[in-house]
Amino acid sequence: MNALIGIFALLGLFSTDPNPDKPEPKILKSGFIYESASFPQCHASTLLETPSGIMASWFGGTYERHPDVSIYTSKLSGGTWSTPQMVADGVENETFRNPTWNPVLHRMEDGKIVLFYKEGPNPREWWGLYKISEDEGKTWSEAIQTPPGFLGPVKNKSIVLPDGKLLHPSSFEINRIWTSHVEITDPELKTWKKSEIDGNGFGAIQPTTLLHPDGRLQLLFRTQQGEIATSWSSDSGSTWSKMVSTGLVHNNSGIDAVTLKNGYHLLVCNPIKKGRNKISLFGSADGITWEELLVLEDESEGEFSYPAIIEAKDGSVHISYTYNRVKVKYIHLKV
Repeated sequence: MNALIGIFALLGLFSTDPNPDKPEPKILKSGFIYESASFPQCHASTLLETPSGIMASWFGGTYERHPDVSIYTSKLSGGTWSTPQMVADGVENETFRNPTWNPVLHRMEDGKIVLFYKEGPNPREWWGLYKISEDEGKTWSEAIQTPPGFLGPVKNKSIVLPDGKLLHPSSFEINRIWTSHVEITDPELKTWKKSEIDGNGFGAIQPTTLLHPDGRLQLLFRTQQGEIATSWSSDSGSTWSKMVSTGLVHNNSGIDAVTLKNGYHLLVCNPIKKGRNKISLFGSADGITWEELLVLEDESEGEFSYPAIIEAKDGSVHISYTYNRVKVKYIHLKV
């Protein structure tokens, strides 16, 4: 275990300070990635820091599940977001196409960018795909399908384990039964294995990963039970504890979280029983006790959902989320 702590600290993922100071978030920038686009609706954004700026991706089309829904990207450079670029679709032939879903961006050790996404008529029947860019997202490879039974990261970002392998938080929605698992691959995505997680009564999907200074990994889950659930691993994701409640009320919508370099944890979620009209930033020193740090949106109606959150190399935090299904909201924070 001490070896894991040393490796995580060496990688600069976080300090070993067991009581990092509670951050006081300050909004540096807030706005939309685009004001108008060629598609009327959007959803499920993801973020990645690159040497040339923050990259975002999401799916957009006539409406969720419509066959024309495709994957788009944009990059923030010099304070301006680039025009959304369509980088993947579900076209199968001249007369048939599927919708695409839930992109997830990841940077490989060699600097290449991987764009994971799903294709299929619905989340019960979709399959995993990914593309690779060697030029910071200007061009992308042909789509590569994940092995049968594997989806890759289903909504939230993958993490690099101390041994260099990748852990992809994932889940299935089959016959109205929700289950979660993690998929572990080599850095080049050649070999895949799966670790199941006992739901312990929870119907749970779309996990997000936290890192702890004692070497443990923690997952947080969206559930059908009106609260966020959690599970822990002490062996780099090979096995996981049974899910238990965090006590956080939630509305059964997407969440995302990140562990800062100082060991403090941030979570973006909808802390309400019903609806998606409030979205907030929560913080925790231990992944167990959470407090609301900042209300991002709170309206009588509207949809603010499916967040993504990352920490940049300079220590600032970047957040994106769906805004009324017509735009992607972006917030840059100092913490």
